[in-house]
Amino acid sequence: MQKYGIPIIKVLLTLAFVAAGLAKLSGVEMMVQTFDAVGMGQWLRYVTGALEIAGAALLWVQGRQVFGAGLLLCIMVGAVGAHLLFIGPSAVPALVLGALAAVVAFSYRQQIIK
Repeated sequence: MQKYGIPIIKVLLTLAFVAAGLAKLSGVEMMVQTFDAVGMGQWLRYVTGALEIAGAALLWVQGRQVFGAGLLLCIMVGAVGAHLLFIGPSAVPALVLGALAAVVAFSYRQQIIK
């Protein structure tokens, strides 16, 4: 799994989070409406977008992969909560991305258990 599986998961996470982060930062209408539904203001959209891109980048920084995956996992916990409480119908994509981030974080756990 470590040789091929984790790099494939990292690529998938990177593609998903960079795309989502750029959509948030560039003000794609669906993202603006989603964060309006959450009700905390558009500043949260900018922060979330920047953190998504930062987390995706950290997945590729030697010795920092666990932090990138952990950051993405935390974002997905928030996304699941937002879907369940404010946005609506399905939190499944956020659950899947969160699970993938958790797998990556677990595979790099030695970076924090030194």
